Amino acid sequence: MAHPTIDPTLGPVLARTGGERAILDAFLDFHRSTVLRKVRGLTDADAGRRLVPSLTTLAGLLKHLTVVEGNWFRRLFAPEPGDVYLTSQADADASFALRPGDTVETLAAAYEAACDESRRVAARFDLDHVVPHPQLGEVSLRWVLVHLIEETARHAGHADILRELTDGETGAI
Repeated sequence: MAHPTIDPTLGPVLARTGGERAILDAFLDFHRSTVLRKVRGLTDADAGRRLVPSLTTLAGLLKHLTVVEGNWFRRLFAPEPGDVYLTSQADADASFALRPGDTVETLAAAYEAACDESRRVAARFDLDHVVPHPQLGEVSLRWVLVHLIEETARHAGHADILRELTDGETGAI
């Protein structure tokens, strides 16, 4: 029987007795959706407001995570001609930078599309599939999924704090 304070419809709860792949996918999707929930209902101005000394904004987190998805899945596992894996601090900083015309709606749609593409790419490979990585030598899909869970969860925490600073809304999900 589920604990009464745990929503039994949450992906990680549903996958609690599933196989490794189902559990990894469920946790990554949970954190992806948490980030999206944190920006929903905000104005573009609120989502783009800097509340901390770094470049981190709610809108910037969406933009950054969109780049992260493409970098770790498509560029490593299904690269297209001319693709370059982004490795520099300048690339990381630029991934948070907002441009005129960036809106919560367009950034969320781009992030959702990147996540969909990541799911399609990842589905083509076993967890043990290994690809070359320009900094680490080689990585397995399993390692990439765990890394993306970690990175997305970390940024979901940032989004949680930024949302609270923006309008007082709290909650882990």
